[in-house]
Amino acid sequence: MNLPLTIAMPAEASAAPKTYRLLIDGKFVDARDGRTLERNSPGHGFTVSRYAQAGEEEVEAAVQAAAHKAFETGPWPRMKAGERAAILLKAADLIEARLKEIARLDALESGKPITQARGEIGGAVDIWRYAAALARTLHGETYANLGDAMLGVVLREPIGVVSIITPWNFPFLIVSQKLPFALAAGCTAVVKPSEMTSASTFVLGDILMRAGLPDGVVNILAGLGADVGAPMVSHPLVEMVSFTGSTRVGKVTMASAANALKKVSMELGGKNGQIVFPDADLEAAADAAVFGGFFNAGECCNAGSRLIVHEAIADDFLGAVKALTARVTVGDPLDDSTKVGAMISSEHLAKVTGYVAAAANDGSSVYSGGKQIASSAGQYLDPTILRGVTEDMAIAREEVFGPVLSVLTFGSIEEALRIANNTPYGLSAGVWSASIDTCMSVARNVRSGTVWVNTFMEGYPELPFGGYKQSGLGRELGKRAVEDYTEEKTIQFHRGQRTGWWVG
Repeated sequence: MNLPLTIAMPAEASAAPKTYRLLIDGKFVDARDGRTLERNSPGHGFTVSRYAQAGEEEVEAAVQAAAHKAFETGPWPRMKAGERAAILLKAADLIEARLKEIARLDALESGKPITQARGEIGGAVDIWRYAAALARTLHGETYANLGDAMLGVVLREPIGVVSIITPWNFPFLIVSQKLPFALAAGCTAVVKPSEMTSASTFVLGDILMRAGLPDGVVNILAGLGADVGAPMVSHPLVEMVSFTGSTRVGKVTMASAANALKKVSMELGGKNGQIVFPDADLEAAADAAVFGGFFNAGECCNAGSRLIVHEAIADDFLGAVKALTARVTVGDPLDDSTKVGAMISSEHLAKVTGYVAAAANDGSSVYSGGKQIASSAGQYLDPTILRGVTEDMAIAREEVFGPVLSVLTFGSIEEALRIANNTPYGLSAGVWSASIDTCMSVARNVRSGTVWVNTFMEGYPELPFGGYKQSGLGRELGKRAVEDYTEEKTIQFHRGQRTGWWVG
């Protein structure tokens, strides 16, 4: 019988919770009604943070009195691109200087392993620097081919106030996939982090103020979706909404934004497959299968939650995957040796284990894991592998968002592609084969925004990220990321006397 996990209490457990105030118009302020939200560490069970809780009054102040005013009359949209880039680069330096502090906050609030959190903040630094570079390369077009008397100029102008809503699973990284590009374009923003993981976003607000960002350009509100997120989306002075979260909430957000024809960018759910052929580097593929399924406790839209394996190698390959899974360290998020940390909440843990139980009732079998791990504090789930999964099962089609790997088998490339595409989602996929023909066929025919070939879940700021179907709308990152936060304006210059008179 396995002993319960022993979770060491960090120094923060014996201190008062850290308090965070709303950032509105360059000032950190309490909510007008004095309300607060508390966050318990999912890995340790103590209250780690307390935030001022915003409501509609704070949304109005942040949008109209701060972000809209800063856009209409402030210096930010009118600065030279090099001046904006300098502030973004200064922010990147300050993020890097506080990397360990930010990573610890994310680990404490989300339950993710501390080593992973450090890597995420390091990646965020790289993104801020990339966005700074794009600020200086944003440009329009000229058309001198319209005749001697006409010159056409196409400008790119910042779209205006952007509402940015981010989830709990990658608190600092995801805001860094949105906000620096909006700023690089000259926009102003109101940011709502998840009410479960707001602390690191407030630290970002402090960093931006120290970097010299003008007042009102970025405003940060902690609060619930109904009280803060909904009015941020529907506010008439908001021109664009950038949202990352579940497909269900994304649909509601899009419907609200559509009433005013706002521009939207949506990064939503995924049910991503890794397809493994017999000629693949099976050792590397097995490691990637474990990584893809259990990284961030599976609380990842890009998780490789479906393992699609050729039937000729299924038994041996899954044996290797199971053996590797047994070596995955589950435990204290603040322990450097931990690979899988805590689940975000007890409610979410119950939802994930409910999916596992339903899959077993539907005819699949639990090949490994599947149970909550007893622990002295926090909530942890044993990484789970399900065999005998078929395409029609909910576990094969719906996003579970937990450390659960569903295994399906195939006999031909056509069957593998059918299985891979038989889901409402289309965020990412992976293919493992030594054959360039096989890899190209899969990469070209899987309907996903990203396809990894003989690797999985690697990312770079230079490469766009987003999904097909119900995985979202639009793309983040890449060389056009700043363009997403702009409007195009056409200006036509006529030289000399006007020709082609309509009357006279």
